Amino acid sequence: MTDPLRSATEIADAVATGRSTAAAIMEETIAGIERYDAVQPAIWISRRSPGDLRDAARRIDARIADGESLPLAGVPFAAKDNIDVTGLETTAACPAFAYRPERSATTVARLEQAGAICIGKTNLDQFATGLVGVRSPYGIPRNAYNPDYVSGGSSSGSSICVAAGLVPIALGTDTAGSGRVPAAFNHLIGFKPTKGRWSTDGLVPACRSVDCITVFANDLADARLADAVIGGFDPRDPWSKPLAHRDIAVSRIGVPRRDQRAFFGDAQSETLYERALATLGQDADIVELDIAPLLEAARLLYGGPWVAERTAAIGSLLQDDPDAIDPTVREVVSAGIDMGAVELWNGIYRLAELKRHADMMWNDVDMLAFPTTGTTYRVRELQAAPVALNSNLGFYTNFVNLLDMAAIAVPAGARTNRTGFGITLIGPADTDAALIDAAQDYLDAAKLPPPPPLAEETIVERVKLAVVGAHLKDMPLHWQLTSRDAQFIAETTTAPSYRLYAMADSTPPKPALAFSADGAEIPVEIYEMDVAHFGSFTAEVPAPLAIGTVTLSDGSSVKGFVAEPRALDGAEDITHLGGWRAFIAQG
Repeated sequence: MTDPLRSATEIADAVATGRSTAAAIMEETIAGIERYDAVQPAIWISRRSPGDLRDAARRIDARIADGESLPLAGVPFAAKDNIDVTGLETTAACPAFAYRPERSATTVARLEQAGAICIGKTNLDQFATGLVGVRSPYGIPRNAYNPDYVSGGSSSGSSICVAAGLVPIALGTDTAGSGRVPAAFNHLIGFKPTKGRWSTDGLVPACRSVDCITVFANDLADARLADAVIGGFDPRDPWSKPLAHRDIAVSRIGVPRRDQRAFFGDAQSETLYERALATLGQDADIVELDIAPLLEAARLLYGGPWVAERTAAIGSLLQDDPDAIDPTVREVVSAGIDMGAVELWNGIYRLAELKRHADMMWNDVDMLAFPTTGTTYRVRELQAAPVALNSNLGFYTNFVNLLDMAAIAVPAGARTNRTGFGITLIGPADTDAALIDAAQDYLDAAKLPPPPPLAEETIVERVKLAVVGAHLKDMPLHWQLTSRDAQFIAETTTAPSYRLYAMADSTPPKPALAFSADGAEIPVEIYEMDVAHFGSFTAEVPAPLAIGTVTLSDGSSVKGFVAEPRALDGAEDITHLGGWRAFIAQG
């Protein structure tokens, strides 16, 4: 396993001041990549040879020796393989589509002019169609912290390169959220600039009118540095526009109404989002918004005529060699074949109406703070339900480019399976610099712990379980935990919304925990066991008890004993005693 490289900012400063050399940085990079190939071989589609990389590093050192000022001197970077890099094929993860470009994309060229060195091209969801990272004939890049789980897509390889410490920055793209979802899952920064701020010259389009090139980084200083180097008008790109800067004073932060928040059963994500909002709310007012118009705009990207723009991007291949396209990608893009001009124009008209609503929204709030995604999934789950689960991942992301907004995804904690949860700060067009400032303020206030260790193999997932009665330490059924190697975590209490009952005629005596609006905090013990043992434990729980989700006093949720209504027939309410041990002590 590699140790993460120093940041791009630190590398460039060390090379520029003579404290290191681009050649030395490159040797570290080559060695780290070769080591990590044994862990995740599917990150890269193509790489420059070690000899070519060493030559490139020596040229940077020569430029520094000649007195040239290079803001990214010696910084290694990666580029998603739908972005052109001279000397390497562009495949968009489809071998039948591959071509060798005559020149690099403008974004790549500007990085290299500033002294950065492109290591190679990274894997992606084919034709940037997907938020999952599993739709590629070159293999599946997996989450850097738990390889059972998806890396996120479509910029899968680029995100893992940075998370694993192989390069400090990597270029991705973002049409529906591909520059933000992988950032969230892998504890990274994902900066998606305003449309037109970064050139899309040399990009294989997904939806040409809304595509953005993005950057992954470990810290905001690197994202800011990349923006300073790459941003600016490019006459080669018909969508490019001159740089503009719009300041915002973040005193009102818009969030979805509670009834419109979707976490798809992921209680941990819900808890982490609430914590992020509590941090943001220390210095700003949290304003709940009706986000129905934003969600309607999001549905237009795949459920409206914009899917035909994806069809147009690969139309000839779809017609001449459809079997060369990933089956799920083919299913998605084929939907645009029969879309007509009337449907297109009706979609354009409706989007204009929704955009007007979004523009008016900025009168009420300065910035949005949404979950980047509501949940994550295992690789095998995505393979079983590729379209539905992909749509869930795009719930909070698909509208951003259609409505011409800037966004930056930042970490907001880790789930117990070690995958990352993140939030995305969203602002009007041209608020890019202000969003980076706001993101820094949030991270400074949140004081998040460092990410968990990187994974070299499948992680044994573990489940936290709250016990309230006969399974407590020294109680009659505690052996059912110790026989499964359950580890004691803590003594705590539930949220003040439960009542505790002693069930009638149960042997040994057992309690029933029931949700109640006039409840109290009930003492519990928290244990942790692996998923297989948890499953066997749950299978032995007798009716009318069951295993559900219990909210703790700190707002987090764990699995725990709950009761069917019939469990309360003839039961004694013992809430006032302060817990099961007190009840047993009374004999």
